[in-house]
Amino acid sequence: MIAKTFHGLEEVLVKELEQLGAEEIRVLKRAVSFVGDKALMYKTNLHLRTATRVIKPIYKFTASDTDELYKGIQEIDWNEYLGLKDTIAIDSTISSEDFKHSKFVTYRVKDAIVDQFYEKTGERPSVRVVNPTLRINVHIDKNTCTVSLDSSGESLHKRGYRVAETAAPLNEVMAAGMILMSEWDKKSNFIDPMCGSGTLLIEAALIAYNIPAGLYRKEFGFQKWADFDQDLWDDIYNEETEVDFDAKIIGCDISDKAMEIAEENIRNAGLRRKIKLTVMPFQQFIPPVEKGILITNPPYGERLKVKDLEGLYSMIGERLKHQFAGYDAWILSYGKECFDSIGLRPSRKVTLFNGPLECKFQKYSMFAGSKKDSYKNRKESER
Repeated sequence: MIAKTFHGLEEVLVKELEQLGAEEIRVLKRAVSFVGDKALMYKTNLHLRTATRVIKPIYKFTASDTDELYKGIQEIDWNEYLGLKDTIAIDSTISSEDFKHSKFVTYRVKDAIVDQFYEKTGERPSVRVVNPTLRINVHIDKNTCTVSLDSSGESLHKRGYRVAETAAPLNEVMAAGMILMSEWDKKSNFIDPMCGSGTLLIEAALIAYNIPAGLYRKEFGFQKWADFDQDLWDDIYNEETEVDFDAKIIGCDISDKAMEIAEENIRNAGLRRKIKLTVMPFQQFIPPVEKGILITNPPYGERLKVKDLEGLYSMIGERLKHQFAGYDAWILSYGKECFDSIGLRPSRKVTLFNGPLECKFQKYSMFAGSKKDSYKNRKESER
């Protein structure tokens, strides 16, 4: 199987797959391949936090033009996966000199499948882009064509808890990846002082309490497959995984509207008692005495003018320096000028893509004590 993800999250996804018992794990470009049984396929869809899809390759062949592609697709017995009343959707990704138009590839693959049914029965299954019975993935790399079934259906970032959102919300998979990458111990406080619609807070709570990422989804693609095992799925879905968490998860934002949206999403996720929210600007926020981690995604890019950005990020640096001694702080942002305005030296930098934007996710270790001690501790952390 192949679990797809975002650039920069591959190694985090590897750790998740190892914990679920996957074997023969191999890192690919924005994806990780692995081996497992049907139970693992169900578990990966339910539990993986940093995967966008889990696909199952069923056939591989070579083709140099669309006629050979058509023949290769017809070599598959589609009756094994589809009935006449079922619907299909096809996604094509291409990295080839011979195949340049993904829409035409999709069209030819669709023809090959429905023509096979028509030749045998005189009827054709229908194409349905939204909520099909079977979603088929065709990947062409040079002349190698890999046909896979998409076991996830809708992208796994669509957890099912989000009912409203602010402008430029953080993708759920990205948020979870940032938290797991930070190596938060899940025992100390978690703070997002510019929480927007609450995505980082919700993903942190799911991680802290070990609640499956896909628990709120109404459906996964594999539940419509011909070989779906309801009893096996029921056992996996109903398995009790939640653990206790004694620290605090705290979010604040200057916007009343953002707080209302965050509250609505948190309530929908059943986490109202597990997350504390306050309408407050970061300038006024005082963290708990107990130490912890701060992860936030401040406004950037088109959301603020350059002058406003400099002031905002300068304030972030000052707050971290004076109020967050003993904390690890992680900031996701876009543009060197933003980080320059923070005025602190990062102990780690990671490149991530927030949508189309190439961003940096930077760690600041806010050591308690003298400047001399801070310098010494920072040097030790960088080794």
